[in-house]
Amino acid sequence: MGIIAWLIVGLIAGWLTGKIMSGPGKGVLMDIIIGLIGALVGGFLMRLLGFSSQGGIIYTTFVAVIGAVILTWIFRKLTRSA
Repeated sequence: MGIIAWLIVGLIAGWLTGKIMSGPGKGVLMDIIIGLIGALVGGFLMRLLGFSSQGGIIYTTFVAVIGAVILTWIFRKLTRSA
């Protein structure tokens, strides 16, 4: 997947995560970053569960959203207790 595709997946995943998790947004750049890191987290978790890393843009976006939701949840838990 090319860099443009990764940015698009990151943007979509970050935006969807913002809608799923609700709360104040952090801006487009932060949404992309959360989406991209979420893609890494989601990909790692999916491999641990035995799922193939092969898939199209919809599968990749789905995995990125799962990872970004988990990442956002952990981030919110850590920052609320501080």
